[in-house]
Amino acid sequence: MDSKSIKPIAAFAFEGNSLRPIEDDWPSIDAVQGYRWLHFALDDPATAIWVNEHLPDIAARALLQSETRPRCERLQGGLILNLRGVNLNPQSDPEDMVSLRMWVTESAIVSARLRKVWAVDAIREAAEDGIAPATVGQFLAELTNGLTNRIEAVSLALEDETDEMEETTSEGSTLAPDQLAKLRRAVIKMRRFINPQRDAIANLAAIEGWIFAPDELAQLRETSNRTRRIVEELDATRDRLTTIHDHVDANRAHALSRNSYVLSVVAAIFLPLGFLTGLFGVNVAGMPGTSAPMAFWLLAGVSALLGIALFLIFKFAKWL
Repeated sequence: MDSKSIKPIAAFAFEGNSLRPIEDDWPSIDAVQGYRWLHFALDDPATAIWVNEHLPDIAARALLQSETRPRCERLQGGLILNLRGVNLNPQSDPEDMVSLRMWVTESAIVSARLRKVWAVDAIREAAEDGIAPATVGQFLAELTNGLTNRIEAVSLALEDETDEMEETTSEGSTLAPDQLAKLRRAVIKMRRFINPQRDAIANLAAIEGWIFAPDELAQLRETSNRTRRIVEELDATRDRLTTIHDHVDANRAHALSRNSYVLSVVAAIFLPLGFLTGLFGVNVAGMPGTSAPMAFWLLAGVSALLGIALFLIFKFAKWL
């Protein structure tokens, strides 16, 4: 397959104050002035060919690997940057986070994804309208901010669900089946990627000079701080959900224990009554009262008095 036939999702040249889409079939990623942004779909087989031809080996492997985790590493005059965003695609769970892989140099940003990343798509739409980050550093600052905004919104939604669940359990109401487990899974899945993303953005914000102006570094540090706060909120939400789970389990155990206790008391009350009815129910010769008309009513009365007496004994003993 000829790599010249590749068509990326987005391709723009940012040259000073001007911005133009790249129409030709595939030029070098190096810009004469400004920088170029090339955004690829990893499910296009031709992407791997172009990436292997134009990127360093380690960067190409990082961009094309099947599974990634957030990372930020300088390499051969460039930067490997893997990030995650919440999955806002239709019929998808937000916590099923989508990956964004990037190779960044002073004059180029090469990004790739499997599923649509909405923060990236927002930059693409703005670029199509002629509005775009002026520098590579500004691009990364806006991108990380957009990813964090959407992650924060989902994190707050999970926190609100947890609040509602706490109110439901505190009022003694029953949670819907699997409701608690589903929310716990969502928090765990999000935290799995947000925690390393916190470190990746912190490492990115710690790069002095190179492609970053002071105001861009300040924005990245603010984004890093927000990501750290999101991780703390997810930790708190996870702990609250654990507490709710323990509370639900304790209520169930208490209800089961109470029911078992009541059944045991009822069995204890009826045990001597069962003995009497069993004893007088045997069909052998010599049973007393077989010829007395009032024998049945006498046995029933004794059984009733015995049952009441046992109930009062248990009541005064505070077993009921």
